[in-house]
Amino acid sequence: MDLQLQGKVAVVTGGNAGIGLAVARGLAGEGAHVVLCGRDEARSAAEAERIRADFDVEALPVKCDVTEPGDLEAAAKAVEESFGGADILFNNAGEGTSETIMDAGDSRWQYYWDLHLMAAVRMSRALIPGMRARGGGAIVNNASICARQPLHHEPIYNVTKAALVMLTKCLAHEVIGDGIRVNCINPGLIQTAGWVDWAKAAEADGGPPWQSQLDAIAVRDTPIGRFASPEELAHFIVFLCSPRASYSVGSAYYVDGGWLNVTT
Repeated sequence: MDLQLQGKVAVVTGGNAGIGLAVARGLAGEGAHVVLCGRDEARSAAEAERIRADFDVEALPVKCDVTEPGDLEAAAKAVEESFGGADILFNNAGEGTSETIMDAGDSRWQYYWDLHLMAAVRMSRALIPGMRARGGGAIVNNASICARQPLHHEPIYNVTKAALVMLTKCLAHEVIGDGIRVNCINPGLIQTAGWVDWAKAAEADGGPPWQSQLDAIAVRDTPIGRFASPEELAHFIVFLCSPRASYSVGSAYYVDGGWLNVTT
């Protein structure tokens, strides 16, 4: 299927690793030019060079800490100067948390609020005028199954990701008249570096081999019985970014191997 992405411009936050990089490469494979926003400037530059070599598209690395409004403004300016605007935005930057509500201070709450929610608000607000001028576009927000089915050890993550799902619905209604579709992805078990690092640390503390730990979690929690790769999730996201998903507006899609308990 031709996803009709040839020549489009896509901005990906957290774009130099994990799910973000997999989506950026997936979009580039369909002929889209990509902007990799990430804190690690050298890593973004190296991944952008690989994308250019592998797919013969433009790939722009942008140093960006999405919790800093100034960095987001600079990233949006770089997109405008380099490409005249964007057609696609994947708000992906984020990370898991570990705390209790009673012990987590205001600064921790504020940091993850900025990381998971306000970064999406600010980047969307910065790029939507350009999307309007280009005749429309697509925004996909990366939330989590935890927005509906929380994990006990990460209440801040659960709350901020739930807010991101609601932002998706509200923004979708606001901009669909401009031809801009906004949707949300709620992934389940995706084998990113965060999961691997956690399992390896547990192994170093005397636990079972790290891969067996992840396998046990997947068998316990998902009917499919395994983690997905970032690339596997990226296939779905790339489709959702494309004009082929033209009737998808304001929805939250669970890509979770059946983990979601429908009674929740």
